[in-house]
Amino acid sequence: MRRLLQSVGRLVSGLLAFVLATAVTLLASAHPAAAHGTLAMSTPADGSTVKDAVPTVALYFTEKVSANAYFTITAPNGVRVDNGWTYGEPKPLTKPVREYFLVDGQFQPREYTTGFPAVVSVAHLPAAGQYSVSYLSVASDGDAVRGTMTFRYSGRATAAPAGWQPPTQQPDPALLAAIEQHSSSGQPPATSAAPTGSPVAPSAPAAASSDDEGGSGALFWIGGAVAVLAAVAGYVTWRRRSPAAGSASGRARGSKTPAGRRGAAPRSGGGRRGRAGGRPRGGAVPAARSRVAVGSSSAVPAPERGSSAEPSRSEPDDTSSVRGERLTNARLALLVGGLVVALLTGFGLARIGADDASPAGDARRPAGPGGASSSSALSAGVGHDHAPGTGPHSHPGDASAGETLAAGTTVSAGGYTLQPLERSQPSGVRADYRFRIVGTDRQPVTRFAVVHDKPLHLIVVGRDLGGYQHLHPSMAADGTWSVPLTLARPGGYRVFADFSVDAPDGRQVPLVLGVDHHVPGGYAPVALPPAQAQATAGKFTVSMTGTPTAGVTAPVRFQISRTGATGPVQPQRYLGAYGHLVVVREGDLGYVHVHPERDVVDGAVAFWLTVPSAGRYRAFFDFQVDGTVQTAEYTIDLP
Repeated sequence: MRRLLQSVGRLVSGLLAFVLATAVTLLASAHPAAAHGTLAMSTPADGSTVKDAVPTVALYFTEKVSANAYFTITAPNGVRVDNGWTYGEPKPLTKPVREYFLVDGQFQPREYTTGFPAVVSVAHLPAAGQYSVSYLSVASDGDAVRGTMTFRYSGRATAAPAGWQPPTQQPDPALLAAIEQHSSSGQPPATSAAPTGSPVAPSAPAAASSDDEGGSGALFWIGGAVAVLAAVAGYVTWRRRSPAAGSASGRARGSKTPAGRRGAAPRSGGGRRGRAGGRPRGGAVPAARSRVAVGSSSAVPAPERGSSAEPSRSEPDDTSSVRGERLTNARLALLVGGLVVALLTGFGLARIGADDASPAGDARRPAGPGGASSSSALSAGVGHDHAPGTGPHSHPGDASAGETLAAGTTVSAGGYTLQPLERSQPSGVRADYRFRIVGTDRQPVTRFAVVHDKPLHLIVVGRDLGGYQHLHPSMAADGTWSVPLTLARPGGYRVFADFSVDAPDGRQVPLVLGVDHHVPGGYAPVALPPAQAQATAGKFTVSMTGTPTAGVTAPVRFQISRTGATGPVQPQRYLGAYGHLVVVREGDLGYVHVHPERDVVDGAVAFWLTVPSAGRYRAFFDFQVDGTVQTAEYTIDLP
């Protein structure tokens, strides 16, 4: 029985060691994404508040930005206040930045301690509030360097220089072309690195901005686990030694063996094996027995520690020893198991924190890289855009350049296909629109992640960018979705299914699939209204401020007021946010879905919009006031 218990103990110890080793391996195997030429720090610092007027904003990168880099500074009222930029003198970084380069199939770290500044002039500060700085450049390896940082100004307004006008120029077409060429050549989207030791920025793969999340972050948890394990082992050993020593001395006091016998040589019968212990009396402990004692942190009885006294032959004493070993194994199982759980939980919380943290001016704003089982799933997530700091939403591909930012132009992506059951319906008639999402096995998908309170968002818009609808269908048990749909005018429509699926590696992958829908009859396209900064939605007037820019992540804000009244109206949360912005490109109907900042900023709903390319767009801003959802529509022209 005792040998069986020892075998079980060895097996349990081996399994626990295997589990712990596996956990450590998994933690240490997270490879960071490559990041080059990224923003390391800024003056003013990202998220800081300044009281005195700042004449310039200095952005420090890990390498010099390209000569045709593009910078904007946007005031709280949406007007640009940047006035050109120049190179500054290199400066030591307050915290080193670690970037990664793929060398011979492995990511190799490289640490940077010097920042190369781009100094952007500030023409004036027209109001107190949040100022946004956006940048677009290309790294030496061709990656896009794109992102934003913000600071808050609390001082008095300053006047603009005489004759100065807000800039309106767009990024250099050669810059956009270089980034587009690199992104279309199969290179992964660019990501940015944050200073070592800084809060983790959102990313699905371990990004360089996470303070070497797969390196020093994992070492932190592993080192902590080793320290805790050492403390636990020391405590268990101390606890075992104390009772064992007391028990041995108690047996010595109760023994009838003369005191002189304790130090004498073994008796001639010492070579015989005891009934329970199976070991030589008075001899050395066998190697196997010694390993079990060490592995289980059990205390060895005093005679086995080199004493020549004859060990007790009583069964109760040996049974007590076996029971102690069994209890010790159970304790160790609980302790090591708890340690592994704590280790994994801590690492998981760190990753969650990484997803929730707001990036300090990196290319993942407004969204970060994520992924499914392949790069095709990564590219499928483009067009679903989120604000910095939106936490659980980190969508792949949004940091790519040019045309790849728009989604919904294909019926299949990432191994999934939008399969409509109806392709047309009469005009003005309410009919159920039914469809399925099928996988590569041609079977309907039935498991979707709930994003903004719904597992799937259905957007319908006419090919002339009119007739916009934001719907939420319901799914039957067989994977068939249905929603009542009324289309008032004949013509062609585009139906976008916006949803998220769980990738095999556990990450959520957003997908946007699009398919055509037709309403027969005489088609009379309606011309888009000209670009204006205000729109009417029901009883409300909504003002849009900001300068959407091709390829650049720029702030766009919407302030709601009751028509004829003064002062902003506080919107209610709708689908988990204070508003939703859908932008559709004229022509191919490329789709971008943007979610706002968590909170209303300076009385407005703030978005970070990356417009895919030059062209004409229609923007649809959904918001809710007094329990009713309204939609404000705008035309955006980008030369």
